[in-house]
Amino acid sequence: MSEHFSFSFAGDDMEDEGQSPPVAPNISAPAQPQPAAGAFPVAGKPLLPATSHDLKHMLSQLPSKIAYGALDVELDDGEKIQLPRRELWDVRVQLMAEDDGGDTEPGLGNHDVRTGVYEGGFKSWESSVDLVKFLWLSKAFLVDVNVSPRFIELGCGTALPSLALFQWSLSFRAHNESSSLYLVLADYNPTVLQLVTLPNFILCWALHQRARSPILDNAFSSEGELDLTPEVLNAFEEFLETRNISLSFFSGAWSAEFVDLVNPNKVHTTGSERKRQTVILGAETIYSPFALSAFTQTVLSIMKRERACGDSAEALVAAKKLYFGVGGSLDDFVFKARELGAEIEHLREETEGVRRGMVRCRLP
Repeated sequence: MSEHFSFSFAGDDMEDEGQSPPVAPNISAPAQPQPAAGAFPVAGKPLLPATSHDLKHMLSQLPSKIAYGALDVELDDGEKIQLPRRELWDVRVQLMAEDDGGDTEPGLGNHDVRTGVYEGGFKSWESSVDLVKFLWLSKAFLVDVNVSPRFIELGCGTALPSLALFQWSLSFRAHNESSSLYLVLADYNPTVLQLVTLPNFILCWALHQRARSPILDNAFSSEGELDLTPEVLNAFEEFLETRNISLSFFSGAWSAEFVDLVNPNKVHTTGSERKRQTVILGAETIYSPFALSAFTQTVLSIMKRERACGDSAEALVAAKKLYFGVGGSLDDFVFKARELGAEIEHLREETEGVRRGMVRCRLP
């Protein structure tokens, strides 16, 4: 198998689409990202073990400021939203400032994916926007007083679907002591979680709360940057706690150990009469046979754990109809999931540009 490849499809890499033009960078204080490793079995390359990451520690490793842009998403009903994202060039600047003479961080070069090294998390992919569009049409469950929703985004990268859910919850979800929202963000590469996933959530919160907080308003600059002062980071933590929003971060290979970390095998209680509903999200996660098999087994294992706890679960999977040259396809996922006993419902198909689709996966 080739060590690296590029999908080379128009619109795949949405790195610059819909964002503000870059401004002159200010070098940020260094963070200490962990080394990247491979996501799927590759001869001679070890798997990175499943690991849970403490939010407080991750916050302590952030740079002093981050630059950002916004991705414009036009929804199916004509509504338009903006999802803030850390600029990729800002990530490069941070890593250059930390450079110790080693190799360039995987994912910041010319390849979309480097099998066994980097799994595409620094970039935003078309199917993640497809998930955002679908979730918008069914966002009513965010305000359902009888449900404690939990979203698990596998292969999250820039986490556009989870960011959208987080953004909508800030606007639509009632604030009360018994209302909870759980967001689980999982990416193979811990550097992706540290450098883009967490910063994107901070940006989303800060922009939403800016008008209500002088601390946040003063932290924004006219150059499209946000100062990550101790006061800002403390306010972020306090906000999550006050609103009963849980952000959990996991890295490493999809495996039985990964499922144990994300879904401990014990009866879950929400502390109220609300029923927990888990939705697993996956966009562009099945681009190779290795990825497809590991992803499918992980999805079904999580759903079985939820059922054993008396809770409901389903998966929303969006992907290209075919990944040329690497062997994965949405049809292959459907076949594999049904082979393992799941029920599949086709939700939507995109025919503009590269053909893409989305399915819902449930246990019978």
